[in-house]
Amino acid sequence: MKKGGLALLATMFILVFSGTCIATQQNTGCGLGSILFEGQDGLLSQTCAVTTNGTFMNNLFGITSGTSNCEQASTLASNQKLNMFVADNMDSLAKDIAKGSGEYLDTLAVLAEIPVCKRPALYKRFQANFGYIYDSDDVSHIDVLHRIDFLVTKG
Repeated sequence: MKKGGLALLATMFILVFSGTCIATQQNTGCGLGSILFEGQDGLLSQTCAVTTNGTFMNNLFGITSGTSNCEQASTLASNQKLNMFVADNMDSLAKDIAKGSGEYLDTLAVLAEIPVCKRPALYKRFQANFGYIYDSDDVSHIDVLHRIDFLVTKG
């Protein structure tokens, strides 16, 4: 009986302590707790927000659906089909980017949902930044995707 109570106390201490660590960073994340305790920056309210999120485990739903003060991932690297396409076609995609056109570049644009009217200018931007996108022979497909994403959104 004593061991069970001690284990429960230790578990509660860990949960409260971990929530407090997160709360002191003023980052409660997203989820139901962030909605219930929105605008309250005190340690107690932040701890309660984190504990609420952990108790109801609603962050996953919020992140995947873009609800509960959560945002869906918007980077190209989060698109699984695009990620797999680039990983499987690094060399062919590099050739198309280098020449500024081609089947693999068109497929990339379709998977990235780039409007047809914006593609020619974007292909030129990719071609002009080929050395940035493929900065070495052993560049990873994730790095390529992040650099392409940068050129699409900010470049």
